[in-house]
Amino acid sequence: MIRIGILGDIGSGKSYVAKNFGYPVFDADLEVARIYKKNRKIFNKLKKALPNHIYSFPIKKNDISDAILVNNLNLKKIINIIHPEIRKKMNTFLKKNIKKKFVILDIPLLLENKIDKKNDILIFVQSKKLDIFKRLKKRKNLNLALIKKFRNIQLPLNLKKKKSHFIIKNDFVKKTVKLAIKIILKKIL
Repeated sequence: MIRIGILGDIGSGKSYVAKNFGYPVFDADLEVARIYKKNRKIFNKLKKALPNHIYSFPIKKNDISDAILVNNLNLKKIINIIHPEIRKKMNTFLKKNIKKKFVILDIPLLLENKIDKKNDILIFVQSKKLDIFKRLKKRKNLNLALIKKFRNIQLPLNLKKKKSHFIIKNDFVKKTVKLAIKIILKKIL
């Protein structure tokens, strides 16, 4: 099994690119959303760590956002509670897909949390700043202050790009993205 890690800026289309590979995708953002909706144990840990912000189950994304915006330490608390659970889910995903030729890791903090392995193929998704901003504006509950906080905990984009084996220039046209993926997969094999 070859692990492919997808890197890039918030709103650059990492998930869009990941889904277009046609192989199993571990989507960390989706897993976090599931945890907030279904995992009562994590709810209890978050409620204990952030009693002024987390009140009810399932956890509301707005409550998490508010906690992060109020205090930078709250983001660290959330990460310390959520990330071990995400790591467990990723390991289960990898075991389940061990026989697959490729697996795609769509994990925003892949490098920052040292989840990547030496043999992983890293692909940087590059998009124009204007395209990213247009996409972010379409998101409901867009909060630029929150996005800034998330960007602050990420490695600089130029470093992620430098560490990557390949770059996909994402113009959000399926045909272009599919062609770039096809070329990369040929080079890998």
